[in-house]
Amino acid sequence: MRIAVLGAGYAGLALARKLERTVPDDVEILVVERTGRHLVQHEIHRAIRRPSIADDIVVPLDEVLDRAEVRQAEVAEVDPDENVVALASGEEIDYDYAAVCLGTETAFYGLPGLEEHATPLKTLDDAETIRAGFLDAISAGRPDDPSRVVVGGAGLSGVQVAGELAAFAREEGESESVTVTLLEQLDEVAPAFPENFQSAVREQLETRDVEIRTGTAVSSADDEAIELDTGERIDYDQFVWTGGIRGPDALGGERPAVKNTLRLGDGTFVVGDAARVVDADGEPVPASAQAAVREARAVAENVASLVAYDREGDDMFEPRLEPFAFDSPGWLVSIGDGAVAQVGPTVLTGAAAKALKTTVGAGYLSSVGAIRNAADLVGEELGYET
Repeated sequence: MRIAVLGAGYAGLALARKLERTVPDDVEILVVERTGRHLVQHEIHRAIRRPSIADDIVVPLDEVLDRAEVRQAEVAEVDPDENVVALASGEEIDYDYAAVCLGTETAFYGLPGLEEHATPLKTLDDAETIRAGFLDAISAGRPDDPSRVVVGGAGLSGVQVAGELAAFAREEGESESVTVTLLEQLDEVAPAFPENFQSAVREQLETRDVEIRTGTAVSSADDEAIELDTGERIDYDQFVWTGGIRGPDALGGERPAVKNTLRLGDGTFVVGDAARVVDADGEPVPASAQAAVREARAVAENVASLVAYDREGDDMFEPRLEPFAFDSPGWLVSIGDGAVAQVGPTVLTGAAAKALKTTVGAGYLSSVGAIRNAADLVGEELGYET
């Protein structure tokens, strides 16, 4: 019997690790991951300003998985009707159960010129590109004629990028030589979150001299300017795009809607951001790291139940799968050297929020067995070597 885990982001790694503990040793667990590594995606914006943090947020899978086989390969297509995965190499893999944990890609919505001229932030290579472009921008700017860097999309990723770039300019002593502008088509930054969280995020951005323009939709871009749907053009020296997500290419660019068992077919589940999940309470589950990890744990339990049922070989009805219900303990976002945290109804900023952000990041790495990475991350965040 083979269980295929496709992708090793938050959902894939959490799922594979739990399956190692919950299914019998003679059940094959195959993890297919294009890079062969796990990337702590919620810290990737840090690599723009501090490239050395890449060593702390990349975890080789063979260091944190005990018995799962890791196949470094790209998933090209998943057929949930036939229980077959097609790899980009042309190889096909049959499975009894699979979990599609491939995350998302950046959505450019077909807006003319956007994909050609804007840099997304999905990989460490993207972070390196943004860093190089930003250094070029601040070197070309002057206090009387500053360069303009535009970040499109004010979800948590866009907020973190804008905050990091503003901090980078101050660190380089060039804060007067560049302006950082954050665009959002909806009426507030962090639009999917509670009002008190939004207000704290806006205040922290404005304190760091980030120009915020909400209610501002991009319609196109060329190599000099961004055009808004009002017809206004905004000249830019660097353009970063974090304005949306789409499904993985292996699912045709779609994020399939799944119910609270996250089941796409009899033997196939979609876990994490790759799916649009409605939980047991009928609520949509946000695309986030904490949701992905919780979904993975629930799916691992259900797959283990199905494996046990298959191995017993009787004619009883298939076991009832436990529904997934999402209950977030709170939210965190980095903004330069600071942070905003929401714990229950309480919003924290300043040293308390930053300490919580550092603790959560290190705690996550520890939870997946990357103890040294966790210690090094704390060192990076607190400004000393461990």
